[in-house]
Amino acid sequence: MEGLKNFFDMVGGWVWGPVMLALLVGTGVLLTIRLVGLQFSMLPYALKLAFFPHPKKDDGSDHEGDISHFGALMTALSATIGTGNIAGVATAVIMGGPGAVFWMWITAIFGMATKYGEGVLAVKYRITNAKGEMSGGPMYYIEHGLKQKWLALLFALFGTIASFGIGSSVQSNSVAQAVHSSFGVDQVYTGVILTVLTAIVVLGGIRSIATASSLIVPIMAVLYVAGGLVIITLNLDKVGPAVGMILSDAFSGAAIAGGAIGTVIRYGVARGVFSNEAGMGSAPIAAAAAKTDHSVRQALVSMTGTFLDTIVVCSITGIVLVMGLTQGAEFTPLLGEDGKAITGAVLTGKIFDLLLPGPGGWIVTIGLIFFAYSTILGWCYYGEKCAAYVFGDRSANIYRVIYVASVMIGTVASLDLVWAAADTFNGLMAVPNLIALVFLSGVIVKETKDFKAKRASGDLP
Repeated sequence: MEGLKNFFDMVGGWVWGPVMLALLVGTGVLLTIRLVGLQFSMLPYALKLAFFPHPKKDDGSDHEGDISHFGALMTALSATIGTGNIAGVATAVIMGGPGAVFWMWITAIFGMATKYGEGVLAVKYRITNAKGEMSGGPMYYIEHGLKQKWLALLFALFGTIASFGIGSSVQSNSVAQAVHSSFGVDQVYTGVILTVLTAIVVLGGIRSIATASSLIVPIMAVLYVAGGLVIITLNLDKVGPAVGMILSDAFSGAAIAGGAIGTVIRYGVARGVFSNEAGMGSAPIAAAAAKTDHSVRQALVSMTGTFLDTIVVCSITGIVLVMGLTQGAEFTPLLGEDGKAITGAVLTGKIFDLLLPGPGGWIVTIGLIFFAYSTILGWCYYGEKCAAYVFGDRSANIYRVIYVASVMIGTVASLDLVWAAADTFNGLMAVPNLIALVFLSGVIVKETKDFKAKRASGDLP
């Protein structure tokens, strides 16, 4: 088992290495250029579509699809806003220095174009399955757009395997540990409750998942962001130095990164991509289920997910962390009893509690629980669609049962091997998806021009 873990660690190191990170960001840059900065010019309209749609013009309720624009966005965000927003940002700040936060922002800016492109292709190439439900995502636009069935099967296989780790067991393990640490509850009890709650939602399919996500995601995100904003407001004198540290360290690498600017960029980009999943191919699976009259309309809504996840939620975590760790002009990490720098969710909890004694730590603990639970729900849908593509639609119910069981296993098992394997397969998902995005970028541009032309002529509202 140790040898297998070392193997996945080695492969994962390559998968998430500089070449992959350059491809992920590079694809976003390519799409930004070809779409003439659409993520800037159309962001206000995209946010309006997501949160303030016109009841007759924008909601798409009369068109093909399983769930609303908002439901699709919340399902995608449920899987996207997760432990990476709390633990991942802390790891980036400690391993890459304060400047890593800046590179997370850069990743998100270009990632918005990537997420938009994924959304366009997801809706354009989606199909209706035997159950009358929408099925879409990279496997379908790779097969029908690129005409490469074998590559589509690879993506779906990678996605199925990754879902049991990064989607279920790793997340349930985080919840069990957080509840045990904060409340002293045995992990077995947490596992039983979490498994039952997961089963109630996911066995109902996409509509049930979207309904639960539409309730959980806004509440948890607002509470977490509000808590962070309270900390920032109560410590305004620390905001300027913290932002200054983020900007200066982004190009100097003078903090914990040991002077290596490449390390600052690497951790910022890696954690940014891990958090918002732009280019990974997961979110377009949810986008394909949306009721919409045009692929671009849902793609714009999908694009806001990256903005909300990284530019809003991750920024709150990053700025608060740097505020708490900046002493004068120095960035000073907190050390544990072993003399090593504290990182992950533990660090975020300690800094929130330091700057907002009492409720600060609770905000992180509760946020971690709900973030992880929502990720479990969202990834069940992703994994189910990938499994159905590989093994047929009849495998969906079998997949759900196995997925629910993996939630329980995750709360009580050692997950070093599971995490290493899941991290590797999650990264491998990006390879077929990025190939499709690059070679189908012309289709994305054509669909965008068509949408704008139809809106200008009045054919579309």
